[in-house]
Amino acid sequence: MSFEAKTFETAQLEENVDAIAPDGSEIRVMGARPGGTFAHCTLPAGAMSLAVRHRTVEEIWYFLSGEGEVWRALDGNEEVTPVTTGTALTIPLGTHFQFRTIGDEPLRFVLSTMPPWPGEDEAVRVDDHWPVTD
Repeated sequence: MSFEAKTFETAQLEENVDAIAPDGSEIRVMGARPGGTFAHCTLPAGAMSLAVRHRTVEEIWYFLSGEGEVWRALDGNEEVTPVTTGTALTIPLGTHFQFRTIGDEPLRFVLSTMPPWPGEDEAVRVDDHWPVTD
């Protein structure tokens, strides 16, 4: 991605998905700057992501709607955090994480990735906290 330091960006959340993340969630890119990217993420009702870790980026997530749980593990620390509207959390560099919806609504959140998302090879698959079934 190239960036123009003196340009403005404006985005409107659209139905179309820009990408399916390596963890399986739907990504809609909302903006990008040299220091990071900003995206809207949706995990459908009843869905569970794959567990991954990032090679070079860390993230901040803010939940807009739905209910779910996020598992995070790093350097011997491990926790499952309940999430709903208004919850914010961080995914520090190297954290193993997985998330799932609870209830009948999709889990929707926005996230900031720092530095900008470098591409498909960024996420590395790790052992699932919750078994993923088809």
